[in-house]
Amino acid sequence: MQKIDLKPEYDIVVIGAGVGGLTAAALLSKAGYSVCVLEKEPHAGGYLAGFRRKEFRFDTAIHWLNQCAPGGMAHKIFEILGSDHPNAISQKRIRRYKGDTFDYLLTNNPDELRDQWIKEFPHEKEGLIRFFKAAKKLGKSFDNFSNIFRTEETMTFFEKMRNKINLLKFAIPFIPYITYSGEKGIKKGLNKFFKEDDLQKVFASDTELLSCLVPIGWAYYGDFQSPPKGGSQVIPEWMQHIIEYYKNDLYFKCKVKEILLDGDTATGVRFECRGTEYNVKSKYVIAACDVETLYEKMLPEHVVPAKLKKTLKGAELYSSSVTLSIALDCPTEELGFNEEFVHMASENVPRGQHSSGDPMNSEISILAPSLRDKSLAPEGCGTLTIYMPAFMDYQNNWQTSTDAEGNYVRNEAYKKLKNELAEIILKRVEDKIAPGLRSHILFYDVATPVTHWRYTGNRNGSMMGAKPGRENMQGKVAHYQTPVKNLLLGGHWAELGGGVPIAVKAGANAALLIFKKENPKAFKILAEYMDGKTTANAVIHSPIFKPYDNSWVQAPTPAQKLAMRKAAGQTADALQEEEEEEVEE
Repeated sequence: MQKIDLKPEYDIVVIGAGVGGLTAAALLSKAGYSVCVLEKEPHAGGYLAGFRRKEFRFDTAIHWLNQCAPGGMAHKIFEILGSDHPNAISQKRIRRYKGDTFDYLLTNNPDELRDQWIKEFPHEKEGLIRFFKAAKKLGKSFDNFSNIFRTEETMTFFEKMRNKINLLKFAIPFIPYITYSGEKGIKKGLNKFFKEDDLQKVFASDTELLSCLVPIGWAYYGDFQSPPKGGSQVIPEWMQHIIEYYKNDLYFKCKVKEILLDGDTATGVRFECRGTEYNVKSKYVIAACDVETLYEKMLPEHVVPAKLKKTLKGAELYSSSVTLSIALDCPTEELGFNEEFVHMASENVPRGQHSSGDPMNSEISILAPSLRDKSLAPEGCGTLTIYMPAFMDYQNNWQTSTDAEGNYVRNEAYKKLKNELAEIILKRVEDKIAPGLRSHILFYDVATPVTHWRYTGNRNGSMMGAKPGRENMQGKVAHYQTPVKNLLLGGHWAELGGGVPIAVKAGANAALLIFKKENPKAFKILAEYMDGKTTANAVIHSPIFKPYDNSWVQAPTPAQKLAMRKAAGQTADALQEEEEEEVEE
């Protein structure tokens, strides 16, 4: 059991040990600040924390990574933290479009798919060439995105003007396509390129024209990556090591109850850990957690304007999901899977039904993590992950009840419902993709929007946060500066969009805002680096930042530990005993 041994005061307290909070804490630690990170779960990582069942390791929320390869936004920040950072693995086979009547593969050479379609639909050749050319242009825009991820809240007036010009340059390739959404809009947009029904069916589940084009654009520039060896959780494990290397603190199973205030200024937090309450003082607080929880539960009602709270309640969020994490008694390749992300959708279902959360009709996404990374499962076994869009209000909030504090209470009806959905999803995958799948399942774990809400606190179990879009932009949903002085946002709610790069972006900018007030030299060199005006080496070797010895050693996965024990000749009883001890810990 961890011991809470708080310092008398910290420079910064960070609420939440997801990637955003950890990024901010690592950068601030490197600059010599005292930092305390408080996480309500037993492990760091947020959506990247993953989990273990027996000797299988599962990621919880990763379809793919982007901006994590050299030159990408996330990779740039990782580079200045330490050269021992886990490396994402570039994908060759990227996306499989699987429908009732089609089965196509997008690779890191999209021209192969273009040429296949031209061969099958020669009368659409000209339009297909334009379609892939448009996608490539969008991909190029994203390829340049890593130098425009500094928030305008850190900029001077003239820097903001230059930034708006750069953002406009980024956005110009998207403008011709942003209005094409919905059933009629997508058909109209695709008709600009090709009218063949059998081609348009490939995009039967997409809700906007840009979602048809962007994955192809990313593929042109190699911006699809798989998690590092060992699973996505090794990223937060590495960041935790860095924070602790600089003698800073991370405490788990700590639920923040209140932001301590002196007038309109944050002065620390009150939190509860294993039944005991603590107060911790700090000059700054970075909230890398759900913003509504922060504003509604951790601050007095009068502190945050009602208009801002109303805007946040009305923000358009990403959906949640039903996620099946499956352990197999055989390698996944034996069931016909490969490294690509399988996107399964029926062209006979109305477009709106694909994201409805109806298990009979919704699109389904399938990954074979253990094929990408053999260390995730014991030898001769495999893991499969299946995702389906889902929403909290499905069947009366998943047949849950609520307690006095508004928390969802799971019951037998909830368990029955989620298992019924899982069986429907498994049957669909077995029928369309992997005959005999269910006969190879050792066990599986089902997560619902209630599960995602429990572990992250995100409203409705949203997988990422607020969507990019006109209403969220006009409402200024994304923000770093809160109505409370020295209280900053540093997670997904600080930015629109989602995923690892957005979380890294949020954490880096939260740290940068503190540097701007407290350390002009650190601010200057980090801002120049984020703007692409200086190199990683210049930052690493700057006397402003403390050196790091690149001492992180990646721990073996449960499957690797099992193999090592067997190689050492341990008996079955010894293996069982050691496993029980690890679970207890």
